[in-house]
Amino acid sequence: MVFKRLRRIGGGGTVPLEVDTQVAAGFVRPGEVLQGEVLLRALDREVDLGGVELELFAKVTPSYEGAGTTETICWPSTSAYFKLAKGEERRVPFEHRLPWDTPVTEVSGQAVGAVLGLSTKVQIEDAEAVSDNDLVHVAALPLHEAVLDAFAAEGYLCDACDVTDERIPTVEYGLYLTQTFLLADRLGTAGRPPQLELSFVTNRVGCEIYLRRAAPAQDDWEDKPPAASWVAAHHDVGSVDFGAEAQTWIDLVSKLSTG
Repeated sequence: MVFKRLRRIGGGGTVPLEVDTQVAAGFVRPGEVLQGEVLLRALDREVDLGGVELELFAKVTPSYEGAGTTETICWPSTSAYFKLAKGEERRVPFEHRLPWDTPVTEVSGQAVGAVLGLSTKVQIEDAEAVSDNDLVHVAALPLHEAVLDAFAAEGYLCDACDVTDERIPTVEYGLYLTQTFLLADRLGTAGRPPQLELSFVTNRVGCEIYLRRAAPAQDDWEDKPPAASWVAAHHDVGSVDFGAEAQTWIDLVSKLSTG
């Protein structure tokens, strides 16, 4: 356990309370339940708690100047209305089902560059205090991995990903953000784009999959090259030949890209 001394919001120093927010061991995927607990410890006097607020957020690339660099994913609920005696410790459990379109931080056990964090805010004696943020690791769904593996078999490996506060036009979202994977062609196949951008819009049924020639310098979705899209269901994993699908998708995007 690593307890952190809380600092007051708006300045004014620290408060007589330490906190250690812990996410359950292992990994969690979009659509699954994030579990953990908040460990609270009073220091040199009794502390009257008025609640604990957790916020799961993603670091994002802002789509316009002045926009924030984080977007809230959800607020896991807790109950913490009690008094702690001097030196007393107490554990406050929490759990929350992640939205299906939560960005993923790792694919097949490898980090992809997305950053998710969990902040802990405590109401204490008419003053708010916030702890340091804790990283949260979210693994890709089997459908995500099947599609990415299919592109890898074609030579397109994931170089990086970007999470932006922008939506794909006309697409229904739960969260106001989009995660895009940058795929680079390691084979250098003639007639194919050297880089592709792959985006998933995920829900409980499956994914809308968007593929286009990469244009990292372009921030606005509509300013980028045209994208092709497909739909795949979670239950397609193991029954659909995504290798053949990836070949078809790459060929189509190559034609779109060259007009």
